[in-house]
Amino acid sequence: MIRDITIGQYYPSNSVVHRLDARVKILMTFLFIVSLFVVDTLMGYVLVTLLLGAVIRVSKVPLKFMLRGLKSIMIIILFTAFINLFLTRGEHIVWQVGFLKLTEEGIYMAIKMCVRLVLLIVGSSLLTLTTTPIQLTDGIEYILKPLKKIGVPAHEIAMMMTIALRFIPTLLDETDKIIKAQQARGADFDTGNLLQKAKSMIPILVPLFISAFRRAEELAMAMEARCYHGDEHRTRMHMMQLQKRDYTAIVCGVVYGCVAIGIRVAANYMPFLI
Repeated sequence: MIRDITIGQYYPSNSVVHRLDARVKILMTFLFIVSLFVVDTLMGYVLVTLLLGAVIRVSKVPLKFMLRGLKSIMIIILFTAFINLFLTRGEHIVWQVGFLKLTEEGIYMAIKMCVRLVLLIVGSSLLTLTTTPIQLTDGIEYILKPLKKIGVPAHEIAMMMTIALRFIPTLLDETDKIIKAQQARGADFDTGNLLQKAKSMIPILVPLFISAFRRAEELAMAMEARCYHGDEHRTRMHMMQLQKRDYTAIVCGVVYGCVAIGIRVAANYMPFLI
C-alpha cells in the first residue's frame, strides 16, 4: 500500500508532455481541475475522460502506474460514495431500511462524485509525474512572481511546496523500511481491534517523525553550506522560454475550456445530456 502512492514521484520519459514548459503544465492542470467542477453532465465527463486518456497516452506514463495510486485513496472514494448514496435527497426511492434511503438521485450523485474524484487524482498526479522538482519550483515561482510587488515571498513558497512534494516518496520509502524492520522484530500490524491497530502504529510514527526532522535538518545545513539565501541575486542555469509546442498546448487548453463551458450551458437547454 505504501508503494502504491504515486503523488510527488517523477516518471522519466522523453515525451511531448515531459518537454512542455512547467508553467504551461501548471496552468493546464489548474484548468483541468476547474473543468471537473464546470462540467456536470454525462457528455462532459466523457469529454474530460477522453482528454485525460489522450494526454496520458502522449506522456508515455503507464496507465497501470497511475491507477496504482488510487489504491491509497480507495477508502476516501468508498466513503464519498456512501455519503452521497444515503444522504442525497430524492423522490425516486430504490431501497429503504429505517432512516437510510437509497434513491436514484443518490446513485447518480455517488457515481458522479467518485468519477470526479478519480479524474482529479489522476489528472493532478500527471503534473508531478512529468515535471522535475526543479522545473516545478521555477514554474510556481514564475506564476507567483507578480505577487512579489505586494510582499509575497514567491520563491520561498515555491521552494517549500516543491520540497514538500519531493519528500513524499522519500518518507514513504522510509515508512516502508520501518514497517519491515518492525515486522522482522515480531511486530503485528494486522490483527486486533481498531484501538490495538492504532497503538501498533506508535513504533512506526515515532521513528518516522525522528527521521523526517533529521532529514529536514540535513537539508537545511546543506542549503546553508551552499550559501543559499532565497531569491536574493539568484541566477538559473536553464531559462524558461515558451516553445511552439507550448503555444499549441495553450491553444488546445483554451479550446477545451470553451467546449467544457459550452457543454455546461447547453445542458440547461438539452436535458438529455445529463
